[in-house]
Amino acid sequence: MNRFATLAITALTATCFAMLASINDAAAQQKQKVSIKSLAANTKYTQQHVIDVGDAANHQVRVYEILRQYPSDAPVINSVKVKEWWTRGLSDYTDNSGSGTTYGVFMMENGDKFFVRSSLVAQSQGDGKLNAVTSGTVTGGTGKFSGMKGILSTSNKADPKAGMNEAQTELEYWFDK
Repeated sequence: MNRFATLAITALTATCFAMLASINDAAAQQKQKVSIKSLAANTKYTQQHVIDVGDAANHQVRVYEILRQYPSDAPVINSVKVKEWWTRGLSDYTDNSGSGTTYGVFMMENGDKFFVRSSLVAQSQGDGKLNAVTSGTVTGGTGKFSGMKGILSTSNKADPKAGMNEAQTELEYWFDK
């Protein structure tokens, strides 16, 4: 098994175990589901810093920041519209394939926030484009989102060099009683 496959399986297995533990704790709590479409036109990389590792051709580590905005048809979570979704991430890619970690901050219309930590696996589609899947958990929130728990999964299409990123996200959430 190659290094990428081993990393991908390890990252996804660890994330799945963490999510299963959260699901068991929430069995008696009411869960809500929401789908979030983040269009490329409303998404931009605000920062990207890439370093060549030097051990293999096209092996790079990257730190990046993405801002997603919702000028119309904003998703509604816990009766509040999402204003912005900031993602700060780390990736370890060879030819746009590899693993990474992301940290999300959902900024709500009322000023409250909630936070998500996810693992990702990306695979190159050629021509600089990649598909990535993320899986993660809600790690906390403020105000109306205090005590929030949840599971987030995202399917992304991206071209980091061109600054293009779009995502389809599924969020299942609940609150501690």
